[in-house]
Amino acid sequence: MTRKLLFFIADGMGDYPLQELEGRTPMEAAETPNMDRLASLGTLGLCRSIPRGMDAGSDIANMSLLGFNPAKYHTGRGPIEAAAQGLACENTDLIYRLNLCTVSEFSAQGVMLDHSGGHISGEDGAFLIQRLQEKLRIDGMVISPGFQYRHLLIQKDGTLGLENDLDISPPHDLINKHLDRDLARFDRSRSLSNLVYQGARLLRDMDNPTRVNAVWPWGQGKPLALPDYQKHFGYRGAVVSAVDLIKGLGRAAGMTVPDIPGATGLLNTDYQAKCETARELLEKNDFLYLHLEAPDECGHTGNIKDKIEAIRRFDHLILGPLLESVEKYRAGCLIGCDHLTPIVKQTHTHDPVPFLFYDPLRPNRSGASEFSEQTAKEASLLIDPGHDLLPCLFQKMKAVS
Repeated sequence: MTRKLLFFIADGMGDYPLQELEGRTPMEAAETPNMDRLASLGTLGLCRSIPRGMDAGSDIANMSLLGFNPAKYHTGRGPIEAAAQGLACENTDLIYRLNLCTVSEFSAQGVMLDHSGGHISGEDGAFLIQRLQEKLRIDGMVISPGFQYRHLLIQKDGTLGLENDLDISPPHDLINKHLDRDLARFDRSRSLSNLVYQGARLLRDMDNPTRVNAVWPWGQGKPLALPDYQKHFGYRGAVVSAVDLIKGLGRAAGMTVPDIPGATGLLNTDYQAKCETARELLEKNDFLYLHLEAPDECGHTGNIKDKIEAIRRFDHLILGPLLESVEKYRAGCLIGCDHLTPIVKQTHTHDPVPFLFYDPLRPNRSGASEFSEQTAKEASLLIDPGHDLLPCLFQKMKAVS
């Protein structure tokens, strides 16, 4: 009988010590009794989820944690989110993630103020995208609506042109930075240049009740192809997340990926709905990947108080209720994050991420007093490359059944 394995991933949870917290990290400052108890019974360590030489993106990090080598399978952020939407794209299409953003002005002197347009609502995001679809007519460019500030742009036959190699910065990496470098790169492509400048003008001139005043295409690549999860690993897999990026990875690998009403990807997400969905999925699946976005969003905005609260809720409202399922199925349980999103940087970093693995059939008695970046480092265990972590745990669990 196949043993079940659960991954609990708090996006961007890891951080650096902060003066405002008297040298503690948000993980150390948050009230996390469930994680701390399991730390004393489990195996702690670090995992290099971002391969050397690759961007510190959630797409790459989560692909690693799901057991796929990003150097082999990753094509871009946009294609993963297209897979989440079930878009039928041609092999020559170039697929971009398209953000609705807020900038000080759309010029080389302008600064990126907010990668999410003030966390625009789903309703407002749909309204703006519909207007842009109606008014923004550029040959070969198709805007595909997503959710809130996250949308897609498809460039027909784009893989045949220079756009495939344009290194456009993710907007969350540009917070409080000038736009000049990236606007110069957009200007190398007539189609992209027309799109971003016309988009800024339309957003300025239309009846726009939001803070959004720019569109930002990035993360482009050809359509994603991943091996079927069950055939590749021998485990029936399922994903619980509010984020298209995570859903796309799951759907591309043939995993079960439900849409969860009330799951927002923010601090106010419906934690109960996520837990109920997880319990239902565990009845028919062997591997569950449960992802919570909120800590990452708080890291990007530099909000210490909210990041601590996001980690507390992860422990109390996700991990706590689902530990009953861990014990019920005698399932292996990994807790961690995909990458660090430090408050002082407000973006992702390449640091190895802390993880905690608990197997109720083989408690480890590590003696650690808490789960934190420091206790994980002190364990002197590093999984590198990161995509080896999942197969390693599968083998570890097969040895104890």
